Amino acid sequence: MLIGWVMEAHAKSQTKRSLAFSTIQMICIVMITGIGFGILMSIISNGFVRGVDYLFNARHHLDFLDFSLAGKTFSVSPLIALLCAVFALLAVRRIFSIDRWHGPADSIYAAHRTDNELDIKTGFGSTIAAFISAGSGASVGQYGPLVHFGATMGSYVRTLTKGSISADVFIGCGVAGAIAAGFNAPIAGTIFACETILRHFSLRAIAPVAITSITSAGISKIYFGNLQTFSLTGITPDLVYLLPLALLAGPLFGILSIIYMVSLRKTAGIAKNTGWSPTKLLLTAAIITGITGMFLPEILGLGIEHIERILDGGFKIEYLLLLLIGKLLITSLCIGFGMFGGIFSPALFIGATAGALLTKVATVIGGVAVGTAIGPGLIICGMAAISSTVVGTPIAGVLIMLELTMSYELALAAMLSVVTSALLAHLLFGHSFFDRQLLDRGIDISQGRGQIEMMEQSIHQLASQEYVRLSKDTRISQAIKSMTDAEASEAYVISNDNCFLGKVSLHRLLTKSDTKMVMSALMQNPTRIKHDASLQQGIEIASEFVGESIPVINLETDEMLGVLSEADLFQAYLATQSKIIDLEKK
Repeated sequence: MLIGWVMEAHAKSQTKRSLAFSTIQMICIVMITGIGFGILMSIISNGFVRGVDYLFNARHHLDFLDFSLAGKTFSVSPLIALLCAVFALLAVRRIFSIDRWHGPADSIYAAHRTDNELDIKTGFGSTIAAFISAGSGASVGQYGPLVHFGATMGSYVRTLTKGSISADVFIGCGVAGAIAAGFNAPIAGTIFACETILRHFSLRAIAPVAITSITSAGISKIYFGNLQTFSLTGITPDLVYLLPLALLAGPLFGILSIIYMVSLRKTAGIAKNTGWSPTKLLLTAAIITGITGMFLPEILGLGIEHIERILDGGFKIEYLLLLLIGKLLITSLCIGFGMFGGIFSPALFIGATAGALLTKVATVIGGVAVGTAIGPGLIICGMAAISSTVVGTPIAGVLIMLELTMSYELALAAMLSVVTSALLAHLLFGHSFFDRQLLDRGIDISQGRGQIEMMEQSIHQLASQEYVRLSKDTRISQAIKSMTDAEASEAYVISNDNCFLGKVSLHRLLTKSDTKMVMSALMQNPTRIKHDASLQQGIEIASEFVGESIPVINLETDEMLGVLSEADLFQAYLATQSKIIDLEKK
């Protein structure tokens, strides 16, 4: 008895030591992962942003080509830069063998799959394409591509390390690092990754993601300086005036967000329906954008450098309206026709112009006192509301503005606009533009990882070859013998070239004359599953099925590929759920 007690105590002691070691090991892994990704994404983000800025400003070397018209000077440099970008983008597509540029939607999809791997080649090529597009002056953003590249790097590192942290967390770390470095906003970077990409706030994810975000922002500030191209500090609006206006403006920002997202989708649809080659589409986008940029240069590139002037009230109301419409349409054209880039930075510009328009309207209606009291408050509300509504980050959108302005008052006003804008857009359009992109591909993220896994798992892989085969010349007596020997209640009539001819049941055969052929006893319209159906579709079909098995058939060729029983489908379902649970435990 004493020996047993000693052995039990020893076992408990070993368990405690093992648990302590595992805890220390996990903490070390989390720290190393977070710090490593933070440093990596800080370098990448800063290099990308500064490179885009340098390339964009390099167009000024072409000022000798400027011309005068009606007393005004116009530059052809935007058109030349964009035409050069076309050939560079075509080269990138060919070198990296990319049919479609990949962005944040693909990152979200990867984070919700059990197979979370993102193709490093496609991710790298897409990032180069975004760099070329933004640097040449195309009306696209830079943070979307950085988000996807961060996710791609996270996925790639995970395949190398084979660590105990799940791949989706690695993806979240890469995303958080990119956002934190880009906006000098570590809190927003953390929330953005969890809110937009991972769609959960579990401790296993927040710990490494937060460390990555803080490290990335810290390294950026110490070694690269502040990346912000506009300053929002020192603004102290009067909340008595600003809060009601922010609340009323929210639905207007929501409507504008919907118009922006619909415009992006419609333009992409138009490009697809034209049947034009990528070369023709890119040339069309470059020429239209370049010519428009000659007369409206503010709509070119990221547009963030002009937000400072918008905040200072430097544009008249007519010109603001022109900038708003121009930025929205040209951004849709560039992205829809193949000038790859993000939608966040253009959304900031659109939000700023919309907020500035409402500020001027409020000033006209309420007088100079009201305009002075709200200051640039509505502009910041517009930036937060439209950008967060389009991207699907209501919490992160407010936090970005809080970290940029360091103003509780402005963050509070922005939250009112964001909430009302996001709610309206969610009811009329969907959660975000990225979610809508995935829905267009038949992917519903809201269904969860398990549902996605079952939708991706092909039913063909589960089909069994264990079934009774009969030819059309088989007599009923022979068919009954074959089925009883196999202890089967159903059999399948197959042609010489393995085509499905029909299905028979033992019960039906017993009611027929033994001398007749099995073709006389075929079931009418038996339940079948097509070869390219998913596990989810198979389960839905089986839920209304009564019988022993369901044939899997290539409907294009009528080839019999195998059979599935309800037990096969149930086992596949349980295996999928077990796989998801094991993944979540990590």
